[in-house]
Amino acid sequence: MTFTLAPSARRTLIAVLAGVVAVRLLTLGAYPLMDSTEARYGEVARLMLETGNWVTPQAEIGVPFWAKPPLSTWLSAASMAVFGVNEFGARFPELLLLLGCALLLWRVAAWRAGHDFALWAVALFATTALVFVSAGAVMTDPALVLGTTLSMAGFWLAVEGPDRGRRAARVAVFGGRAGGRRAQGPVAFVLTALPVGGWTLATRRWRAVATRLPWLAGTLLTAVLVVPWYWMAERRTPGFLDYFLVGEHWKRFVERGWKGDLYGAAHSRPRGTIWALWIAAALPWSLPALAWLVRAVAARRDDARRLVSDPWSAYLLLWTLAPLLFFTFAGNILVTYVLPGLPAFALLVADRWRPDGDRAQRRAAGIVAFAGVVVAMLVAGLAVAVHVDETSEHSHKHLVAAYEAQRPSPASRLIYVAQRPLSADFYSHGTLVKVADVGALRPYLDDTTPDFVALRDVDAAALPETDRARLQPVARSGSFRLLREVPR
Repeated sequence: MTFTLAPSARRTLIAVLAGVVAVRLLTLGAYPLMDSTEARYGEVARLMLETGNWVTPQAEIGVPFWAKPPLSTWLSAASMAVFGVNEFGARFPELLLLLGCALLLWRVAAWRAGHDFALWAVALFATTALVFVSAGAVMTDPALVLGTTLSMAGFWLAVEGPDRGRRAARVAVFGGRAGGRRAQGPVAFVLTALPVGGWTLATRRWRAVATRLPWLAGTLLTAVLVVPWYWMAERRTPGFLDYFLVGEHWKRFVERGWKGDLYGAAHSRPRGTIWALWIAAALPWSLPALAWLVRAVAARRDDARRLVSDPWSAYLLLWTLAPLLFFTFAGNILVTYVLPGLPAFALLVADRWRPDGDRAQRRAAGIVAFAGVVVAMLVAGLAVAVHVDETSEHSHKHLVAAYEAQRPSPASRLIYVAQRPLSADFYSHGTLVKVADVGALRPYLDDTTPDFVALRDVDAAALPETDRARLQPVARSGSFRLLREVPR
C-alpha cells in the first residue's frame, strides 16, 4: 500500500536529509583521529598507501595486520591518495558507504510503498545515533553493513520483488556476501544467513527461495571474489588464517577478556550486553519502538501478532535481531556490532509508524527534524570539544604538532617512551621513535641532536635527575607530557 506524505512534511524530511549529510561531510575533518580504533585503521591505511602493499595490511612496517580483511583499508588508502593523509581523507569512505546503505534502503522501501515511504525510512535511518557517528569515523563496520544490506535487500527483491530487476537482485545477494567477507570475514555470512534461514523456515517459502536464487552459481561467484585474497594473504604471511579464523572469529567471542589479541585489548563485557548497546545505538527510535512493543504485547493487540506473522515485517524483525542474537553470548563486543541491523530497524519503524493526515505528518516530520538536530549537535559538539581540548588523551595530534612546530631541525626526533599511541604514529607519518623505558633514552640524550621526548607522568617520575634537568616541558596530552631536550 503506497504511503503519501503531505508536501510540507516531504520538504521537511528532504531538508533533514540534506542537513544531516552536509553536517556530516563538513565535520569529517573537524576533529583528530581518536585512539585507538580510528587511529589504528587510519595508520594501517596510511602505511598501505606509503608502502604500496595492497595485499597485506600492516600495523607497522613489516608487521602484518591480521585483525581484518582489507576492504576498508583499500578505501581509506585510496581516499587519502586523493584528499591527502588527513582526517577527511581517512573518514570520507565511511560516509560514502553509509550513503550506499541509504540508497539500498530507498530502493527496497520505494518498491514496498512508494517514494514517500522511502524518504520516510531513509530519514529515520539517517537520524539514528550510531549511523550518524559511524558515517564520520574510521572503522571497518560501514563496509560490512553495506555488504550485509546489499545481500539482504537483494534477497527480498529476488524472492518477493517484481520480475524487473530480479537478475540484479540475485547478483546483489552474493556480491553483498562477498563484500562483507572482504570487510570483516565470515561474520558477514552469519549475519545474513541467520535472518534468511529463519525467515525461510518461518514462512515455508522453500520453493521460492530455492528456485529464484542461483545458489550454486552465486556461491561460486562469492568464492571467486573472496578466496584469492585470503590465499594470497596466507601465502605472504603464514599464520594469518589461523589467527583470523580461529582467534578473531572464535576465541574473541567465546573467551571473555581473550588474551590473544595482537593489536589491542579485547573488550570484555557481561553476556547479553549487546541488547543494552543496541538501545543506545538506535536512539532516539529505540525508545518509542520498545514502548510500542511493550504496550502491544501487554494489550495483546493484533498488530503485535502481525509483526511476526506478516512475511515483510518478520523479515525486517529477523534482520534487525540477527546481530543481537548472534552476539548475545559473546564476551567481547563493541557497540558497532549492532550496526548491520539498523537499516532493517529503520524500515521496521517506518512501516509501523505511518502518520495519517497532513497535521500528523507535519508533526512526525518535525520530530524527525528535531532528532536530527539533536544527534548532529551532540556529535558536532563532542568533535569541537575534543579539537579544542589540547590536553585530551583521545588523540596525540596536539603533541605531534607541538613537536613539529618547535623542532630546531628535521634531524630532531620525536621519541615515545614505553607506550606509543597509534594517533602519534599517524600524525608523525610513522617517523617517531619508540623506546622501551627511560633507561633506553640514554643514547639519544647523549648524542648531539636535540630531541623531543613524549612519556607518561609515571615514566617521567622514573627519569634520573640528570636527565630531568635537561628536558623542558613543551605540551601535555592527558597523562602524557612532551619534553624538549635542552642542548648542552
